[in-house]
Amino acid sequence: MRTIVVGTAGHIDHGKSALVTALTGTDPDRLKEEKARGITIELGFAHAPVADDVMASFVDVPGHERFVRAMLAGVGGIDLVLLVVAADESVMPQTREHFDICRLLDVGRGLVVVTKTDAAEPGMTELVIEEVRELVAGSFLEGAPIVSVSARTGDGLDVLRRAIAALARDVPTRNDRGAARLPVDRAFTLKGFGTVVTGTLVHGTIAVDDELALLPDERLVKVRGLHMHGGARPRVTAGKRVAVNLAGVDVADVPRGSVLATPGALAATRRADVHLTMLPGATLKHGARVRVHQGTAELLARVSVAGEAGVVAAGGEADVRLRFEAPAVLTRGDRLIVRSYSPLVTIGGGVVLDPLPPRPGVRTPRGVARMAALAVQRDVLADRAAAIGVLVTSAGPSGVSVPDLARRVGATRAEVLAVVDRLVAADAAVRGGDWVVASAALVRPIATMLAGLAEFHRAQPLAAGPGLEDARGRWFRAVPPPVVDSVVGSLAAAGRIVATDTLALASHRVALSAEDEATRAWLDQRFRDAGLAPPDVVALPGEARRPAAVIETLLQLLVKAKTLVRIDTLVYHVEVLERLKGEIRARRDAAPDGRATVDVKTFKDTYNVTRKYAIPLLEYLDRERVTRRVGDARIVL
Repeated sequence: MRTIVVGTAGHIDHGKSALVTALTGTDPDRLKEEKARGITIELGFAHAPVADDVMASFVDVPGHERFVRAMLAGVGGIDLVLLVVAADESVMPQTREHFDICRLLDVGRGLVVVTKTDAAEPGMTELVIEEVRELVAGSFLEGAPIVSVSARTGDGLDVLRRAIAALARDVPTRNDRGAARLPVDRAFTLKGFGTVVTGTLVHGTIAVDDELALLPDERLVKVRGLHMHGGARPRVTAGKRVAVNLAGVDVADVPRGSVLATPGALAATRRADVHLTMLPGATLKHGARVRVHQGTAELLARVSVAGEAGVVAAGGEADVRLRFEAPAVLTRGDRLIVRSYSPLVTIGGGVVLDPLPPRPGVRTPRGVARMAALAVQRDVLADRAAAIGVLVTSAGPSGVSVPDLARRVGATRAEVLAVVDRLVAADAAVRGGDWVVASAALVRPIATMLAGLAEFHRAQPLAAGPGLEDARGRWFRAVPPPVVDSVVGSLAAAGRIVATDTLALASHRVALSAEDEATRAWLDQRFRDAGLAPPDVVALPGEARRPAAVIETLLQLLVKAKTLVRIDTLVYHVEVLERLKGEIRARRDAAPDGRATVDVKTFKDTYNVTRKYAIPLLEYLDRERVTRRVGDARIVL
């Protein structure tokens, strides 16, 4: 059976709760005060089938101005709206505001219900229908069904059920494969169960025993049980109203505005870039304090208008940055409502472009261009690849991490990696570990590095090249180290550089003078003859009567050629070490039982060396898997 979430909207006392009760048999007014006053103060919920194949979960919202924020908490997760207008009063102020809110939140589907037809004077219903048509002209409700009903007599209810069922069959299926997200609209304690929260699962799937993050505090909680339509469920998919029994949290820790989500998929933020649309007659100045409603949360924020205009004109659009006074749980594509701080009236709505924007100001050319590029994609929010491409490009050489991208577009790690891999395959980005940098942002650092290597080789023709760490700090200071490693690996694979512990152009060749070649041969022989007690490298320039820089360069060349081997601060000839390994292995072969050991004293006595040489050499033999240390001795392997 198809399940949809249906919200009511309309002025106070226009019969929304009575309509839901008549359709479902359940009174959504659950508070004593609501029943006593005859109005809805908090969100009400009820469900009932409207056709054999359609189950409707109704969210009944308050109509009075004092309770508009509760209405905003309910309308965010609905599939279609019932705009309720009483036949004996017609369109009223909250009718218009609720209707504006539905448009700004891009609800997209719905119908008009003219209620209390039994209480209206003859001909009044037809006049109300004409006023409603004027109200909805040019909106998502233009041409939508207008159904006249009486909740008291039941007249028109069957027609309304059929109209809801017809619309329900065209409601697109919500994404149940991505990250789970459930804005909490109620939290309470149930005896024998503990903390229970309710809400509409807007994305993903939740199953019993899942571990979820409770935001904005990012506390991990476990799902102990799920209830939907009065029965237990092992799992619930997107688009359903659900009650979730949580372990690991008290009800006091779950205020309205909290969000349950897949860990790592969302993050709390103090600022967000938004494309804002103002209602006619409402303007917004740079620096204004506003009330922002998104999901079930209400937050205070300051507005920074992108560019130099400093104001968003009535009925106009603009990119703005919202700076929140408390953490907000947002992701790209979220719809939100903006109300003036005082008086409490709805002035506009928007769509989140980036919930975790970078620091550069929104009034700078760079900031304006970045927001404009993100705003271009706001109508194709399902295409995450476009948004991720913009976020990667706008990050410049500093790049952006995969977890950060996941939170900013509201996706799982796997979904983001799939897009990143496509960008890398198209040579649009470079990935190193969890970091991604746009290829265009690396063109200049790479060119600077190649030019720098050429200059290095001209200045120091005998040197192998600068070290990798030196290259990172000199030419890739802003680039994440894993991406630098990836760039270096790609350049080496392409044959443009040679990368070991140093970097060099592939075309670089060390050209030794006759004097340098003679010194190199002398060093080779000097370490070969020294055996296991090699010379102190600090004394070599004096012995050779050559500058220390030349000696150090030639030593590096011999180490790179694997003629010499560095062991801690000592340098040995490779032939000396190979001979030592052979002799140690021979001790095992000579032992009657094939078992031989060597300790520090035996090693010192056998090779006539001091502890200064014995310890590093024995540890080298361990690393080479010739020996293995056991206590104070070493077993020959």
